Parts: sequence; C-alpha cells; structure tokens
Amino acid sequence: MANGEHMSEMMTVREVARLLHVHPNTLRRWSKNGRLKAYGITARGDRRFKREEIARFIAELSEAKDSVGSLR
Repeated sequence: MANGEHMSEMMTVREVARLLHVHPNTLRRWSKNGRLKAYGITARGDRRFKREEIARFIAELSEAKDSVGSLR
C-alpha cells in the first residue's frame, strides 16, 4: 500500500471533531486518556485517527445511548 493510500484511511483532528460535534481539544484529551487511539505523524505532534476506529467509536456510542434509553 502506498503511503498516500494509507493516509487517505486516516482523518485529521479537525475532521473527526466536526464529525463527532466536539471541540478538537476534546479529541486531544480523549486520545491522551486512551478513549480514542490517535497516531502521531510528525515530530510536531500532529495526530491522525483511523477511519475504521472512528466508525467503531461511533457505533459504541450509539449502542451505549440505546442501552441507556432502554432503561427508561
């Protein structure tokens, strides 16, 4: 797999923040605390998130929301 193809499977902090409707700093905190796995891509500390892991995270949030709703 070429490097460009691999990077297309990754999302930026800004992209994920918009998708999840959270502030980018929230994502940074979640990755620091281990809630979401981020991949450092530069010495500066830029982060990327795998699309498949974000999809899984969203599915888990949805399941948790559904289970809480069913308790009511």
